[in-house]
Amino acid sequence: MNESILGNLRDALLTRGPLDALPEPVWKRVGALNTWGTNAIEGNTLTWRDVERLLLMNQSVPDRPMRDVLETWQHEAAFRDLLRRRAEPITPVTVVELHEAVFRGVKPDAGQWRRVNVRITGSRHTPPRMEKVVPLMDAWERAYARRDTEGEGVFPLGAWMHREFESIHPFSDGNGRVGRLLLNLHFLKHSWPPVHVLPPDRDRYIRCLDAAHAEGLARLEEFLREANARSVLDLLDQVGTAEDELRPLKAFEARGPYSAKYLALRASQGVLPALKVSGDWRTSRRALRVYREAIGRTE
Repeated sequence: MNESILGNLRDALLTRGPLDALPEPVWKRVGALNTWGTNAIEGNTLTWRDVERLLLMNQSVPDRPMRDVLETWQHEAAFRDLLRRRAEPITPVTVVELHEAVFRGVKPDAGQWRRVNVRITGSRHTPPRMEKVVPLMDAWERAYARRDTEGEGVFPLGAWMHREFESIHPFSDGNGRVGRLLLNLHFLKHSWPPVHVLPPDRDRYIRCLDAAHAEGLARLEEFLREANARSVLDLLDQVGTAEDELRPLKAFEARGPYSAKYLALRASQGVLPALKVSGDWRTSRRALRVYREAIGRTE
C-alpha cells in the first residue's frame, strides 16, 4: 500500500474530527467488528450475525457456549477502553490488565504471566522459557518506548511490537487477542484507526507473522498497511462525504480509465484501497482519486 495514498485517506478521516470524537454508534460497530474478527480466528463460535445481535442490538444469542459469549462481551469492553488507555504509556501492567479484562472468568490464569513452557501450533518459532518472560517483557517495554521516542514510523514500529510480543508469548493462552489489542492501542496512540483481522484474513495474517519471525517485518508491515486502509475506508463511508461512499467497482467503469476487472486486480494486490462486501470489492471516489494521483499516471 502506497504511503501517500494511505496518508491522504487518513488525513481525510481526521478532518471529520479526532478518532475519539467519532459518533458513538460508529465506535460500537468498530468494536463489534474487531471483536468478532479477533475471536473468530481463534475458534470462537459466534458468527458476525450473533455478535451484531449481542453487542449492537443487546439481544441474546441462543445455543452458543457461555464461554464464547463472555469472551465477546469482555473483549468488546477491553477494545473500547483502548480510547482511554491511549493517553498512557504501554507497559507490562497494560499487557496484564488487558489479558485479565478479556479472559476474566474464562481462563483460570487470566492476567497472569505463563508458568509453563509453550509451543505455537503451526509456527516455526519457539517462544522463550517461562522464566525469561518477565525480563523480556520489561525489555519489550523499554525498546518500544525508545523506538517511539526516536520517531520510528507507525507501521514499522507496529509490526515490530507485534512480532516481538507474539515471539515472547507471555501467557499460556490468549496471546493473539491481547497482542492485537496492543497493536490497536499503538495505532490509536498515533491517531490511526484500529485494524481488524477477520476470518478471510486469518491464513495470510498467520503467514505474515510467521515470516516476521523468520525473514523480517516487510510482509507483516504491508499486511498492516492494507488492513488499516480498509479501516479508514470503512470509517469514511460512515462519517465522510459523498466522495467517500463505498461502491462496487463496476460503478467506476463509466468514469474511466480502468475496467472493474483491472481495479479488482489492483485491489487484490493491495495497491488500490478497497474492501470486500459480500464477496465483492468496493472502493470510493476519493480512494480512486488518490490512487490515480499517486500511481495511476505511471500505469
